[in-house]
Amino acid sequence: MVNPQTLQELSNTHRLSKRVAGLKPSGIRKFFDIAATMKDVISLGIGEPDFTTPKPILEAGIQSLQRGETHYTSNQGKMELRQAIADNILKLYGVKYDPATEIIATVGVSEALYLTFTAILDPGDEVIIPTPCFVSYQAEVILAGGVPIEIPSRLENNFQLDPQEIRKAITSRTKAIFIGYPSNPTGAVAEREVLLEIAKMAEQNDLLVVSDEIYDRLVYDFKHVCFPALSNSIRNRTVLLGGFSKDYAMTGWRIGYAAGPADIIKGLVRIHQYTIMSAPTTAQDAAIEALKSGEPDVQEMVTEYDRRRRLLVSGLNRLGLKTFEPRGAFYAFPNITASGMDDEVFAQKLLEEEHVAVVPGNSFGPGGEGFVRACYATSYEQIEEALRRMEKFMSRYG
Repeated sequence: MVNPQTLQELSNTHRLSKRVAGLKPSGIRKFFDIAATMKDVISLGIGEPDFTTPKPILEAGIQSLQRGETHYTSNQGKMELRQAIADNILKLYGVKYDPATEIIATVGVSEALYLTFTAILDPGDEVIIPTPCFVSYQAEVILAGGVPIEIPSRLENNFQLDPQEIRKAITSRTKAIFIGYPSNPTGAVAEREVLLEIAKMAEQNDLLVVSDEIYDRLVYDFKHVCFPALSNSIRNRTVLLGGFSKDYAMTGWRIGYAAGPADIIKGLVRIHQYTIMSAPTTAQDAAIEALKSGEPDVQEMVTEYDRRRRLLVSGLNRLGLKTFEPRGAFYAFPNITASGMDDEVFAQKLLEEEHVAVVPGNSFGPGGEGFVRACYATSYEQIEEALRRMEKFMSRYG
């Protein structure tokens, strides 16, 4: 017998647009919601720093409120913040942006992503997206009326972009190539030589590039390559997305940015002013302080993430869950085929039997099947306990 609630949901489907009704629920959120109903769960599932926002940044937010900074800002964000973002990008990567016309402050990188695709895509335009990737990328393209074209990256190639596969995917309808490195969920970083090939293809085919570099500071034994820094010509066809959530442990503040050519940023501002108005004023003031004084905290967090990274990766490999070395972000992406299960069943059983939450790799698109995402943005001690529980689990199924 069909559940009455299910029948009601089916009968109401016509109320939603086909684009929205066809969106897949987030695989990350599904397991997080299950874990939230259970006791004694160690979550390696949600990609959120366990650190509290550093004290000087917190104080800047508090002082902003105490000064009565509770009003709208410019649609693009405070000029002081945009200038600080421009200065930071120039200092780190040598790329120059005009804060008056080429930067917009957004409600996290999520909004920057939405604005970018909405601004550049017409119905039917295609965006090439390497997978496995963060769950929002394809959905945002679809919501903007575009068509995501998924190109799997593979373990045997260290989850690098495959220029040949991208070249084969380019059609007359292709509008942009999307890249997101360091990668969520694999932890892979992009090598300069590969990025240069992507840049060459974009120029030869007159394509835009959208580069999500939210994890740019969280790299280990590697120097991050900022895509628009490859050349001035590629800078002029790239929208760079960045933010404060991961580097500065500011997920709940919801503050990010997009930087790019003035004509494209103008389009983002036009949408932003009708949908959001402006990013939260308090968060903007906190972000200004993060860029002024947060560097020691960033380095301290990177050192600790690296310690946890080495523990988790070595532990997973010891358990027979083959894990390639992630060089960025804070995720490991172990292959779980040694368990004899697919990734969905593995994650479900591990949560039910040992109260350890991971995310099935198939949540992140083609190429993620047979893997799970394990986040090491939790304490060293929690990771040690998670590995002990996973060892018991694998002793039954490995």
